[in-house]
Amino acid sequence: MPVFALVDCNNFYASCERLFQPRLRTQPIIVLSNNDGCVVARSQEAKQLDIKMGTPYFKVKALCDRHNVAVFSSNYQLYGDLSQRVMETLRQFTPDLEVYSIDEAFLSLDGFSHLDVAAYAQEIRTRVGQWTGIPVSIGIGPTKTLAKIANHVAKRRTQTGVFDLRDQTLQSEILATLPVQDIWGIGRRWAKKLPKFGIQTALQLREADPALIRRHFTVVGERLVRELNGDSCLPLENLMAKQNIMSSKSFGSLQTEFQPIAEALSCYAARACEKMRGQGSKAQGIHVMLRTSKFRQDCPQYSNGMNYGFPAPTSDTRVIAKAAKHCLAQIYRPGYAYQKTGVMLTDLISDSVQQQDLFQRGDDRRSERLMAVMDALNAQMGRKALYLAAQGNERSWRMRCDRRSPRYTTQWEELPTVS
Repeated sequence: MPVFALVDCNNFYASCERLFQPRLRTQPIIVLSNNDGCVVARSQEAKQLDIKMGTPYFKVKALCDRHNVAVFSSNYQLYGDLSQRVMETLRQFTPDLEVYSIDEAFLSLDGFSHLDVAAYAQEIRTRVGQWTGIPVSIGIGPTKTLAKIANHVAKRRTQTGVFDLRDQTLQSEILATLPVQDIWGIGRRWAKKLPKFGIQTALQLREADPALIRRHFTVVGERLVRELNGDSCLPLENLMAKQNIMSSKSFGSLQTEFQPIAEALSCYAARACEKMRGQGSKAQGIHVMLRTSKFRQDCPQYSNGMNYGFPAPTSDTRVIAKAAKHCLAQIYRPGYAYQKTGVMLTDLISDSVQQQDLFQRGDDRRSERLMAVMDALNAQMGRKALYLAAQGNERSWRMRCDRRSPRYTTQWEELPTVS
């Protein structure tokens, strides 16, 4: 029988903030979205204050002030680096691992039947805590869906942070108390529709007729029923190359002039290109978008986008940034206060397969070497070590992140100091 373990970092963003500031260990914490807009992460203490995910910060500011809540801007460099460290630690325990999200990973423990799997999971939890400082919870089950449910139990009902849900009697007890909407893979639409079939708990869904569920909820619903019955239908997945890559952010303040918007777009294009080269792809086209704020009733509204196809697939930041600026010039209109722009790299293909242009010959090897040098320097010395002049220097359009903590693990000038 397969054995899956789901490792989930507890309140990950808040745990990252606490790692270098121990004084915050008992203090409520929230982390805000881009431009310090909405709540995107909460510590357990903040959840107990009934601060909801997605709530605009201005609506809970008084509550945060009253209860001494620590408020942070998103620190994606710190979170991404610590996530990578957690995942590398998990790879010490099994060769079969699926990174499901920035703070979750599925592990296959099929070859560990000779061990006490729960004790082994506890060892994993201890090692991750020692090596990274990030607390995790681990759920164990014969399928990924049951492992996800076991993790839910481990996080909320255990002191050890580990819960084994392979016993069928125990499964029935847990599933009988779990609302159907709390099952991994059940969206809002299904959560509203399932009670019409008399299905309100995970146990009732497990006992449903798979053929009936397939007829009304497609093969995905049937697969979920089989997973709840211990029949593994969802194997670990390798990281698949993306077909499109989007890079888009709101400005720190509304922008009216073309030049700062073009600089922002060049920066987003450069970041998207870096991600694309990281997965070994090239783009056959791009889509550029520009829009005002739909929430500002005091400003005239405008939104537009444009597609552009390359004669030959490319991963050269210079070529893509130039094409993006060309698109922006076509859709930009003066007289508007713009909130957001972005670029999507489209129709990505492997950089090992490329159709050459019959009438235009470029020096692809020179371009690839230059981009490799750029990526290596920026990886070693920071993302601003080498960039295009089109990306600008002042960058007055940058997002607000007034409450961002130091990037302790990725920036030399922000390393923690001991006194």
